Formats: sequence, structure tokens, C-alpha cells
Amino acid sequence: MPGKRPVDATDVSELIRSGQLTATEAMRLSLAAATRLSSLGAITHLDATMGMAAAQAADDERRSAPIRFTARAFGGVPTLAKDLGGPFKGLPVAAGSRLFKRDSGDADSELAVRFRAAGFCLFGLTTSPEFGLSLASEPTIGPVCRNPHDRSRTAGGSSGGAAAAVAAGIVSTAHATDAGGSIRVPAACCGLVGLKPSRGAMPAGPSFGNHLGGIASEFVVTRSVRDTELALTALSGKARGPFPDVSMTAPPSTRMKIGLLTDTGVRFPTAADRLDAVEAAATALEIDGHEIVRLRWSDLETAVGDSARVFEDIVAVNLFNLVQDLGLDMAMAERLTQAVAEQGSAMPAAALWASLNKAVLVSHHMWALFDRVDCLLSPMLSSAPLAVGSFPSDHADTELHFERMAAFAPLAPLANVSGVPALTLPFGSDAAGLPLPLQLMAPIGRDLQLLSLAFRLEAEGRWQHPFPIAESAA
Repeated sequence: MPGKRPVDATDVSELIRSGQLTATEAMRLSLAAATRLSSLGAITHLDATMGMAAAQAADDERRSAPIRFTARAFGGVPTLAKDLGGPFKGLPVAAGSRLFKRDSGDADSELAVRFRAAGFCLFGLTTSPEFGLSLASEPTIGPVCRNPHDRSRTAGGSSGGAAAAVAAGIVSTAHATDAGGSIRVPAACCGLVGLKPSRGAMPAGPSFGNHLGGIASEFVVTRSVRDTELALTALSGKARGPFPDVSMTAPPSTRMKIGLLTDTGVRFPTAADRLDAVEAAATALEIDGHEIVRLRWSDLETAVGDSARVFEDIVAVNLFNLVQDLGLDMAMAERLTQAVAEQGSAMPAAALWASLNKAVLVSHHMWALFDRVDCLLSPMLSSAPLAVGSFPSDHADTELHFERMAAFAPLAPLANVSGVPALTLPFGSDAAGLPLPLQLMAPIGRDLQLLSLAFRLEAEGRWQHPFPIAESAA
């Protein structure tokens, strides 16, 4: 690709594979961008020595074992892990909290092993809220992560640092996690592609203590659908528990029935420009021959409300158990974190059991919906990214906090609780130049179906990344 400026991670890997760019040159450019854009607050821990060592090893392999290097999907591509999830050996995860010392981990998770096998070169951790409890990434310990498109606004959470780093061009893709929208909301805020894979598609071991009853997934945020597809191929499959492995099925070759939801109810009203983008996407798919089936809010209202409740209960109980298991001093935590742990502590077993039963019914509800349609198309966010400070953590009103999150991304937890894959991508920009995101959902195992629709919508070219990736400076 002589003379072509790289636009995504696939481009960067092709430049390195062809010898037009070395991995060490790519790493230097990413490190320089990380320094130049430090005020964005996207990175909470940076290890230049680790990054350069990984890049040098990639260059050495390209010279000494070119066939093996060429087989790596993202050979030599710089990337960042999230300060939550993993772990990635040598990167000291603190979960956005002062409760943990930044001691480097001594082992990789199965996902981290696959990241390295795919050729990614890691050099730091991205900002997340304390224990991932917010749809903004503004931990008290800092830094406050800001949206590259408007620094007065949030980059989303809890993978806000990852999304900000990719959108700003520090890296071309980054590790992210999603238990209630934490991949999709930041991607939507920052104009990226964010896929929450099917339950059982991604590895989560060898420790399953934070699998959150199946609602959590780890994956990436990217600048293109093709990067997402390539990462899914490289990282998914043979998840080795605790859930059955999911086999990806090919998308239908015939037209699909697309369930269109543009009514999000009186409690969760969605701004007109967001709904217009969803309508425009439906029109594009209808022109392609897909059938549009209009859905009512009543078709999903109960499942959406139950999903939000299940998410809150699982997160609260999990946090309390984590505190107990590790003997953490909660007096050092943010006030909201303390309150969520207290909520988990006070929850009777019968109440948790009832919540888990609701999760089963939500999953059944979605299977029934997908008997009627092949895919669900809806808004991702109810409004433009909110102002920094819109999700404060200096209070103990957990009901208010979870209500604020539900109002911002009402359909987000539905995919986590039901286990279905869900993908967001930008489909235009608003009057302020901020992305207009969509959300697509499909039955479990139909991740490739979502990607096929996303490829079609991306091809409309309604969204252009305003910030080039660091490797464009080569």
C-alpha cells in the first residue's frame, strides 16, 4: 500500500508486514502521541520500556521467522489494555481505585495470551471508572478521561480510556470490557465500532471470579468494521468455560427481517437526531432488500427494565464478594463504590435468586423476539455524550446513579443479560460534529450477521474519523 495513509489497525499491520514501517517505528509514534495527548486522560499507566521491547521482538520475528510473523493478524501493532479485566502480565491493573497498589501481574489471562499471539504490542493501561461502575471514566484517583471530539464531554465508560485513545489516534485499536454497555457506550460516544460478543465466544479464564454471572465480555474497540471482524477471528472461540463455546454462524445469504425500534418510551426518551440516524440506517438496509419490521416499546419494555435490575444486582453482589475475598479497606473507596458494595452486602439470597431468574426470562424473551426478526436495530444512546461530571461518584444514592445510566443508554444491559451479541457504530454526525451511533443485536452466535450489516452501513461513509492514527505520521 505505497503512499496510503493508514486508517485502522489492519492498515498498520499491512505496513509492518510489508516492511514499509517497523514495529519499533510504530511504537515510537504511539508513545509520542500518548505524550502529546496526555491531557485527554485516556491512559492511566504507560510503560514505554515494555512497549519498545514488545515492538523489537516483533521486528526480530519478522526478520527471523517471517512466515510465523505474517500469520499474526496484528503483527507489531501497538495497543493498550484496559485498567479492568485481563490481566495482562506486567501491566498493573488497579481498576481505577486507590484500593489496589499497582503491582505488575505475573501471569496472562487466556485473552491476554491471544492478544500477544495475534501480534499486538502492549504498552499501557487505559482509564476506567472505579471498578467499572460508571458510564463515564472519571475515577477519583485520576485521570479524568475526556472525549476527543469535545473535551467538555465524557468519552463514556467504563472503557472510556480505550475509546478515547483509539478515537484520538494514540492507538488504532484497544482492549475493552462490557458488562452493561462498557464497550458500546464509549464506542458510541467517540465514533468507533464496538462489539459486545455473544456469551461464550470470548475466553475469560483461567480465573472466572469476575465473569459476573455471564453478563461480562472482553473484546476491543476499533476504528473500522474490518478490524472488529479480524479481531473476532483472532481472539474468539474455544473459550474453555464457564459457558458453552459459541460457534459463529454465517450471515443469511437472503434478505433479513430487521426489527426497527425508534420508540424508547416516556421514561427513556431519545433525542430526535439520534432517532433520525436509526431511521436512515433502516432506509439504507431496506433499499438493499431487507424487510423492516417496526417494533413498539412495549415489545421490549419489560425485558429492558428487568435487564437493568439484574445488572445492578449482579454488580452489587459481585463487588461485595470481591471486597470480602481480598480484604479491601472500603474506607479508601469512592463513596458510590462503598454504597454499591453495601447494597450487595444487604441483598438476601432469595432476592438475588429472583434476579437471576429474571435474567433467564430476559434471555427467553430475546429468543422469542428473534423468532420474529433476524436482527434488532435501535439507538445506542439517548443523547449526545454528556458533560464531564454527569455521573458523580461522591454520593451514596445508588438508585439515582443506575437510573442516570439507564437514561443515557437504556438498551445497553439487555444484550449483556440475555447474552446476545450487540454492536454499535457511528452513522453520521450531529450539528456539533459528534457521532450519531446505532446499535444492532442478533441471536447468540450471529456475531457475523451483525458485522455483515455493519459493513454495509459503514460503506455509506456517513462518519469520518477527524483524528488520524499515530502511524499516519510515518
